[in-house]
Amino acid sequence: MTPFTHRTFPRAILHVDGDSFFASCEIVKDPKLRGKPVITGKERGIVSSMSYEAKSRGVTRAMKLSDVRKLCPDAVILPSDYETYSLYSKRMYEIVRRYTPDVEEYSIDECFADLSGMRRVNHMSYEDMSMRIKHELDSELGMTFSVGLSVNKVSAKIASKWRKPSGLTIIPANMLHIYESKLPIGKVWGIGPQTSAYANKLGIFNAYDFAMKDMAWIADKFSKPFVEIWRELRGEYIQGLTIGEKHDYASISKTKTFTPPSTDKSFVYSQLSKNVENACIKLRRHELYTSKFAFFLKTQNFNYSGLELKLAQSVSTPQEILEAIEERFDDVWRKGVEYRATGIVLMDISHATGQTNDLFGYGNRIERMRSVYGAIDRISEKYGKHSVFLGSSFRAINERAHRGDRSQAPWRHRNIVRGEGAKRIAIPFLGKVN
Repeated sequence: MTPFTHRTFPRAILHVDGDSFFASCEIVKDPKLRGKPVITGKERGIVSSMSYEAKSRGVTRAMKLSDVRKLCPDAVILPSDYETYSLYSKRMYEIVRRYTPDVEEYSIDECFADLSGMRRVNHMSYEDMSMRIKHELDSELGMTFSVGLSVNKVSAKIASKWRKPSGLTIIPANMLHIYESKLPIGKVWGIGPQTSAYANKLGIFNAYDFAMKDMAWIADKFSKPFVEIWRELRGEYIQGLTIGEKHDYASISKTKTFTPPSTDKSFVYSQLSKNVENACIKLRRHELYTSKFAFFLKTQNFNYSGLELKLAQSVSTPQEILEAIEERFDDVWRKGVEYRATGIVLMDISHATGQTNDLFGYGNRIERMRSVYGAIDRISEKYGKHSVFLGSSFRAINERAHRGDRSQAPWRHRNIVRGEGAKRIAIPFLGKVN
């Protein structure tokens, strides 16, 4: 007897996954690229996304572009245009929302949708809804999507990955065991290489092996997130969808890579300052505060050095963070070392300021800065991000982060039209792409 319910769809969860999404967006913009090995990530020096033509030639994600050129000399290598990719992403969400309001914007190229209870509203079965959604995504956006329908998020992910590219796989509850018996445990969403190796030592080699273990054994051997995965592999609906814009974060991080690597202290510090400003913009957007952070520098040899620091009070503006960094920056910086990236990670994030009155008026100063940045955020909303910025970020904002071959801007940035800025798109994408 299997552990799975024989009700076909006690819950109907859809997962949509854009095939080679960034590269596909570039091909839609320039149809002459269709059929060619297209790669994005020129500005980073590594592959961000590749078309299936490039993938078939052995190109993999994060591969160095110097290696790509040896392996695939005819590859079309393009700088990333994330603003445009985000626009296509929004269109993807809008198309799925035609069939259900319950859509989780999981990432720029993925979403989950809860179709449960929508058969009567849409006058069609869950299977027909899935087919219609895939057809409209493919035809209206001019690229392909892999779609999976099942009873929960883990199973829907299995379904969407089953036939790529451009697959549609439907796994009802009473067929879960068939797919899981053919799926290596390391291919289950949420199970990484270390957990997979650990599971193998316990005699678990595929998803069905895992699902067939009893609850007490699983709880004894694995932590809570993997117990939830086990329950979903058994057909339960445990991991609900996060509907609407996300407003809660355990941490917020911002990093920036620049080329060529630099030994210029003021330039590297300016890149870090800009990261701090960007992280604080996200804090304020969601009305959040941080009281602890870590900053790091990354060398050309991919070595990291950094510090974790605690603030006296929770903040959402960059000055207090940068003051703390400036006091300790020389503990991390090494003269003559080539650095290629900087980063900031904000932690201990909450919706409460946690501010208290203090003898030296520190809390009052933070409150005044919040008021100032309220005005700055309104200016940025009207005129674009970084319309007003700190002097310490001047070089990062006004000098190119990439020089030489990697400095090429995306085509759209080089062909700005009236009403549009390089950093934001003011003209909506409308209509179908044939």
